Amino acid sequence: MPDGILYIVATPIGNLEDITLRALRVLKEVDVIAAEDTRHTQILLSRYGIRTPLTSYHEHNEKSKAPQLISRLQQGEKIAVVSDAGTPAISDPGYRLGMEAARTGIRVIPIPGACALAAALSAGGLPTDRFVFEGFLSGKKQQRREQLRALSGETRTLIFYEAPHRVTETLKDLGEIFGDREIVLAREVTKIHEEFLRGRLTDMAQQIADRDIKGEITLLVGG
Repeated sequence: MPDGILYIVATPIGNLEDITLRALRVLKEVDVIAAEDTRHTQILLSRYGIRTPLTSYHEHNEKSKAPQLISRLQQGEKIAVVSDAGTPAISDPGYRLGMEAARTGIRVIPIPGACALAAALSAGGLPTDRFVFEGFLSGKKQQRREQLRALSGETRTLIFYEAPHRVTETLKDLGEIFGDREIVLAREVTKIHEEFLRGRLTDMAQQIADRDIKGEITLLVGG
C-alpha cells in the first residue's frame, strides 16, 4: 500500500488570486481536503473548478478528528489541510494533525503561500530582521496585561493578531505597558479595504476611537 501524505496548504487571506499553482494542483489531486469551514473553502474550490471532497476540521473537533484523518493517511490516502485563510497551524487549526502525522512517520509536505503575519510585516515599515509572533492575546483583560508585561522588555518587532471588537482595549493596554512605541495596524490585508495605519501607541487608540473598525487585524509593535 502506498504511503499517505499530509499536505499543509496555504490559501488566500483575502484576494482569491493569492494562491499558488502548486496549491491548486495539490487540492485537485488529494483524496480529501480537511477544511476549517467547508462552506468557506467551497467558495475557493468553486472559483478554480476543484471538486475534491471536503471534511470539516476545526478547533472544536480537532482533537477527535485528527485520529480519524491519521488512520486514513496510514491507509495510503493523500489529505490536504486548509484553514479559512492563510497558512494552517499558524493561529489556525492544523498543528495537532501535523504533529501527529510527523510522530507516526507520515510524510508532511508544506505548500507555502499567503500568511497574514508575513504580509503585514513586509509592508509595515518596522524592522523585519528580527521579530516575535505572539498570535492572539487573551481576551481577558488581566491575562492580556500579564502577557504584555512579560513582553515589555522585548527588543524585536512584536506581531499580534487581534479581533476588531477588542483592538481599542488592546491598544490602550499596549500604550500603558509598553510606552510610546511605534505601531502599525494592518487591516484587511490583500482585501478591497486594505489599510495600514502607522503612528505611536499613545495616539493610535485615539486615532481609531471614532471608527467602526472591522475585518482581520494584525498589529506590529516596535521593540
